Amino acid sequence: MSNKKFTFIDLFAGIGGFHQSMHELGGKCVFASEIDTNARKTYQYNFSTHSPKLFKNGLFNQNIKTIMTEEIPDFDLLCAGFPCQPFSQAGKKYGFDDNHKSERGNLFFDIAEIIKVKRPKAFF
Repeated sequence: MSNKKFTFIDLFAGIGGFHQSMHELGGKCVFASEIDTNARKTYQYNFSTHSPKLFKNGLFNQNIKTIMTEEIPDFDLLCAGFPCQPFSQAGKKYGFDDNHKSERGNLFFDIAEIIKVKRPKAFF
């Protein structure tokens, strides 16, 4: 993607590590999602000047499970730091059967659906 401008979405955004990196490479964030209240506050504080439309136009979603894929703007690159606890050696390794109240082991399938429908140029 060299120095050309590109668009990206930031799923399971945390405080914005992907956002910062993509911004420095010339990317424009067109949608983001983060469920943790404190991480959301930090993310908005960090990026309200970089990406004001993200926060003014309701494109900073709290729960990826509450939005229809078609509502997500088109983008070039999907960034997703989805929860690793269900798969990690440090966790209990329940995988897709995590049984956590947020069904965090199954969030991978939400990413797969977005990729299937939106067909980004790249994802990680």
